[in-house]
Parts: sequence; C-alpha cells; structure tokens
Amino acid sequence: MGKKKMDVMRSMQEEFIEGAKKLHNITVKKATEIFSIMEKFAAYGFNRSHSAAYSVVAYQTAYLKAHFPSEYMASVLSHNQNNIEKITFFMDECRRMNIKVLGPDINHSSTLFTVNKNNEILFGLGAIKGTGDAAVDAIINERELHGEYKDIFDFAGRVNLRTANKKTFESLAMSGAFDGFGEIHRRQYLCADDNNTSLIEKAIKFGNKAQAEKNASQQSLFGDSSAESLPLPKIESCEPFSNIEKLKIEKEVVGFYISGHPLDQYKFELKHFCNSNLGEFGELEKLKGKEVRLGGIVSSYAHRTTKKNNPFGILTLEDYESTYSFYLFSDDYLKFKKYFETDWFLYIRGFVTPRKWNEHELEFKIQDIDLLSEVREKYLDGIELFVDIIDVTGNFLSKISDITDRNPGKGSLLFNITDSKDNLRVDMFSRKVRVGVSNDMIDEIEAMPGMKYKILMH
Repeated sequence: MGKKKMDVMRSMQEEFIEGAKKLHNITVKKATEIFSIMEKFAAYGFNRSHSAAYSVVAYQTAYLKAHFPSEYMASVLSHNQNNIEKITFFMDECRRMNIKVLGPDINHSSTLFTVNKNNEILFGLGAIKGTGDAAVDAIINERELHGEYKDIFDFAGRVNLRTANKKTFESLAMSGAFDGFGEIHRRQYLCADDNNTSLIEKAIKFGNKAQAEKNASQQSLFGDSSAESLPLPKIESCEPFSNIEKLKIEKEVVGFYISGHPLDQYKFELKHFCNSNLGEFGELEKLKGKEVRLGGIVSSYAHRTTKKNNPFGILTLEDYESTYSFYLFSDDYLKFKKYFETDWFLYIRGFVTPRKWNEHELEFKIQDIDLLSEVREKYLDGIELFVDIIDVTGNFLSKISDITDRNPGKGSLLFNITDSKDNLRVDMFSRKVRVGVSNDMIDEIEAMPGMKYKILMH
C-alpha cells in the first residue's frame, strides 16, 4: 500500500479474503468491501496528521506570499539559486507579481537574494557562475568592514585577490555587478589595449601592487604608505554591448536573463499576433484543430541527415516561458532552413495534426515562418476602437485625431460605438484616415478612460 503498487495489491485480494474468513470468520462480502477500501487508499493514501501539518504550512506560505511578497519571493529564489530551471520559473513569477528583480550590485548585493527598502529584490552574488563562495564571502566581509567600493581599482586594492581571481572579476563585470561604479560600461572591463591587456587584468595588477605597498608600509618603521599615490591604469574606450549582446552574456554567466529579455522589443507582436506559447506544446491535444501562432528567438539549430542520407533540421525556439525543438523534414526543411540562425526572432504559424505514419500521435506542422520584425507590416489590417456613446465628446474626438495624425500608415481605423442604456451598437469605419499601429499609439489609447481596442489582422 505504501508503495502504491496496484498490481501487487490486486494479486493479494484472494489471499486477503481467504485469510479474513479463516482467521476472523469474516464473510466474503465484508472482506471484499474492506479490501476495496484498502485498494482505494493504496491509490493515494495520506496520514491525517501529515495532511494537517501540510495544511498549516500551506496556510503560512500563502499568508507570507500575500502580505510579504518581496521577502517571500527572495527566500524562494535563494533556496533555488542553484537550480536554473526553477529559478527561471520564479523570476517569471516575480514579473507576474510586479516585483522588480534588480541585477547584482557589488556594493549592495548579499550572497543570497535580498530585499531593499523599495521592496525590490536584489540579485545574490552567490548565484553568479564563476564567482565562488570563498570570493563572495571575502567581497562582502571587506565591504561590511570598510565600506562600499568606490571603483574597480578600489575594489581590486581591497579584496583578497587569492580568492577573487580573474574569473571572479570577469563574472562580476559581465553580470552587471560593477555597473554601479558609473562611467565604465561592461565591455570596457573586457576590452583589450594595444598590449592585449584588458581593464580587469590591469585592475588586478594594480590591486596586487597596491596591497603590496600597503603591507610594506605597515611593516615600515615610519608607516608611510604610497599605495594611494599609485597611478591609475588607463581605461580604453570602446562601443558598449548592444542590448541583445548584454542579455546574452547575462544568460551565460547567470543562466537566465536578468535585466530584461530579448523578446521585450516584440511585446506588441507577441501580444496581438500570437495565440499560443511554447509552454503549451507539452499538451498538443489542447491545440488540436486551431491555427497556432507563436513567436520566439532561435536559441540553437542543427542540420542533420537521416540513415537514408536525407537532410533534416532541428530548430530550437525560446520564448518567455519555455523552449521547444521543431523537427523539419523533406520540403519543409528545404523551405525553412534559411531561418536556421541563432538569435533570429521568428514568427511561426501552423497546425497540430495527427502524424502521417501514426494517427494516434500528434505533431505540430509548420505552415509558415516570418521574421517577427516583419509581422506587423505583413499581417496588420488596422485597429478597432470600442467606446460608449457617453464618452464620445469633443475632447475624445480631438484626442483620437491627434493620435491618428501622429501614427499614419496603411491600416484601417474602425469604431464600435455602443449605447449601454438602450443596448444599441453602431459599427463605423473611417474612409479617409489610415493608421500605422505603434507601441506609443497603443499606450495612448490604453490611457484613455473606458477605451478598449482590438488589433485587426489577416
């Protein structure tokens, strides 16, 4: 019963009934009833004491999440900071709860995730790949003893360089932990000069020299330290990382995106032109019979050949929630292999259908692939505005006119005007005004009281 092996349970039914009759003189009917109860319990039995304890924990957990959401989520993130899959899930939960998760900061972050005075969660230094527990402890201990670090050179001159090595410096820089120092951007820490020496290497060399000077002055009879007078290394100028490059590096050193997501620039397309996401592909049955439209970024791809030497491809897409690998064969592969490029943003349309050689299994059949950057131009028909007649005032009309003047384009402008009192509705469209629906236009429309809208597409 404890192991929930139903086949073993059923094999023992006859023995149980015979034993009940022989040892306790219990009727066959009664013994069968008792065994059926035991069989049901074996399917999923749970002690009442355990149920009571778990219900108390569940209540306490719900209370903490409701009344101390930032502290609760910081605790959950800290508990799972070595599990990339779980921490990604909980980061998404923070976004859903409108809790801001800030990137790591060398002067404010602790080893684990913490909450600042603005109820924002600070990323833990211990969650950065390549830092090392000993290095993180040394960094935090020095900061608590002697105050915040002023810049990269002050940091290198104070931290224990036997525990915080070049790899630690690089991981901190690439994750954004040094961003609080100000003028120096992330690429400058890695940018090499004419001697092929990076700023991090210069800082470590400076730090070793500064610490040696300090130790020498402490042993000197007069104690005259010249460490503070050491000339600071030159900082090379270079172009900063693009937003996509910065996010990609964050994922390399942390395991997921911190300061945003590459798909953020296509939120409009994902919201209005997609009706599904990759997380739903675990249950294809729910998508059967409808056109599936989704968007994502290509995280990886592969060109392969079958045992019969026929080419096929594997295209792995990633969105906010999940990743999924599409297998393309024959004509589909030849048609869409041009989209097999890492970091390309794709828009995919298709249908879930039974497999050609096995009708009992479902597969997603890709019908078309487009670049997400081209979706709005290709599929947008216009916008329909829904408004109640009481809100159609002179101010309303002038506001709509201003918005459409600033957003000219090829799309249609439709109005759905209702009279809630008399339960009437009138559909209208503009013959003269054509619009290009932009993110700014949507923001302005959403800011208008009582206004609703629908993106029209084909």
